[in-house]
Amino acid sequence: LRRSPRSETAVMVVTVAIVVVTHNLALGVAGGVVLAAVFFARRVAHVSDMTSVIDPDDGRTRIYHVTGELFFASTNELLHLFDYAEDIDRAVIDLSDAHIWDTSAVADLDAVVAKFAAQDIDATIMGLNVGSAELHGRMSGHLATSH
Repeated sequence: LRRSPRSETAVMVVTVAIVVVTHNLALGVAGGVVLAAVFFARRVAHVSDMTSVIDPDDGRTRIYHVTGELFFASTNELLHLFDYAEDIDRAVIDLSDAHIWDTSAVADLDAVVAKFAAQDIDATIMGLNVGSAELHGRMSGHLATSH
């Protein structure tokens, strides 16, 4: 047990505890699966990364390159990585190495674009894969943001 990751140990202990208390293996397994899913979501929430460069052709456009999985647990952190006060005319958000998984990611991307617009910066999202483009196209502009 000492060599196992703490999350795996916690899942095992919770599963056994639920089975012992309820005498129901199905409930124990369900509890273990839910806890494992929570640990997994926390782990992949920090997989997203972003780099940015000024476009050498015009010097007034910043290109943000986002990589990783974008979903409810990862995008809130991503919101704070953009520089909304920078003196630029245009921001390009390149998602060619990212995937949008849910509507909260779409809402957060809408919030990023709105924050840039509030600073008179034209923000464009590009490079969406087919699934991400379909979800973004269907939901963008229709979701309330809290940011």
